Amino acid sequence: MSTLASKTCVPCKGGVPLLKGVALQELASQVPGWSVIDEHHLYKAYAFPDFLSALAFVNRIGQLAEDQGHHPDIELAWGRASVKIWTHKINGLTESDFVLAAKIDELPR
Repeated sequence: MSTLASKTCVPCKGGVPLLKGVALQELASQVPGWSVIDEHHLYKAYAFPDFLSALAFVNRIGQLAEDQGHHPDIELAWGRASVKIWTHKINGLTESDFVLAAKIDELPR
């Protein structure tokens, strides 16, 4: 389990500074395969052999999101699922976004 994946998402109540620059790059290096888009959100796409496999993965993400109290945007299509994560309360990235990304990567596919 990665260091980030061992952490728990912390609900944001606002007033938290957005991650930028070096701090953002350091966390991004801990979630390979995730793209940081405009220093605003994380994005990753996953490929599957069929629709049901992608749906099962999306359902596992949904349960994880509920458990963590941190909810990504998820797109489901035949053989594909993509995930977009950011902290809506501050309209940008916090450590919890990277924690959720690391946890998603550890889900079975």
